[in-house]
Amino acid sequence: MKITSVDLTPVAFRDPPLLNSVGCHEPWALRTIVEVHTDEGISGLGETYGDIGHLTRLRNVAPALTGLDVHDLNGLHARVTTALGGETGSDRHGLTGKLTVESTVDRVFAAFEVAGWDIRGKALGRPVVDLLGGAVRTAVPYSAYLFYKWAGHPGAEPDEFGEALDPDGIVAQARMLVERHGFGSIKLKGGVYAPEEEIEAIRALRAAFPDHPLRLDPNAAWTPATALKVAAELDGVLEYLEDPSPEIAGMAEVARSSPLPLATNMCVVAFEHIARSVELGAVQVILSDHHYWGGLSRSKELAAICRTFDIGLSMHSNSHLGISLAAMTHLAAATPNLNYACDTHYPWNSADDVLISSLSFVDGALPVPSGPGLGVELDRDALARLAENYRKCGLVQRDDTGYMQQHDPSYERKRPRW
Repeated sequence: MKITSVDLTPVAFRDPPLLNSVGCHEPWALRTIVEVHTDEGISGLGETYGDIGHLTRLRNVAPALTGLDVHDLNGLHARVTTALGGETGSDRHGLTGKLTVESTVDRVFAAFEVAGWDIRGKALGRPVVDLLGGAVRTAVPYSAYLFYKWAGHPGAEPDEFGEALDPDGIVAQARMLVERHGFGSIKLKGGVYAPEEEIEAIRALRAAFPDHPLRLDPNAAWTPATALKVAAELDGVLEYLEDPSPEIAGMAEVARSSPLPLATNMCVVAFEHIARSVELGAVQVILSDHHYWGGLSRSKELAAICRTFDIGLSMHSNSHLGISLAAMTHLAAATPNLNYACDTHYPWNSADDVLISSLSFVDGALPVPSGPGLGVELDRDALARLAENYRKCGLVQRDDTGYMQQHDPSYERKRPRW
């Protein structure tokens, strides 16, 4: 099967005012929907980032894929590498780590690689999970992903999720997500308020949910000294502490004395980071993400490395739609040592999906789609609507800090902050 053409559709969908260590989500989140077509009439779907730099790289690479056999993943990676010519991308919001030449290639490659898995699954009449080695679980557990948030975007009506700016608001948000979706574990996005306030929120969650594993992610907002104080306070309360301090060296300093395991999706985000992290004992859990680890096949390689060095494996999430969630679920279902519930933003964004049938959690887990390929189908009307959102919304680059500064000119992006 040869690739004949690639369609790239940038889309925008509504995003609540979710707060984090660098600012606030803007009213629109950006993604790119990828469609790869073949000479046998089978097409595959992928989903990836929508920021203009990444979109430009996708557009530069797409023509180079014509004529490539969809089974030739090594050839695909080589063509992406050649087309990018050593370019290094950037994570403007700073929440997914520093990009290198290698990781820039992987982030572009992943978008097309997933579509290739979708095509191959459809051609064989088998779900992607079978092609990845078979399902070790029929449903993948996900975590309730909590955020401090405003009631609504400034100047707009309050959204359905309501305000969450203190421990009571965080607990109420958790109850809503757990009641709606049945989640069995809970993660709080921190780095917004002073550590003492976020410790109070975690303790309130523990009181309200005594049996739920809890996680806290301040996105490198703390110095190692502050991180160690928080770890001591929350020893026995948290399942793991995620990215408390910046960079591998900072995480290693915390890890040497922390009673809690440390997790990351910021300091170990490419294969070239792993050796140094292992040498220093910087992290005990890596949050995989096929969007930046190079797709499904290279994420399986990451899983094998984690197994070799006895590193736990979880899964990271960015604002995403159902195509990404389906790919995440097939991958997680086929990865035996993915031993933590996965992150997902989907409950915050699912009202604007591009799928004919939105995906639904059952008792906090997503059943693995059983149809061929990814097992999801594109809704052309929804795709057109979200593409029109992109054309009209005026955003081409995520900028949490800039958006926060529009409403609080005194706000300063600072890492670490405490």
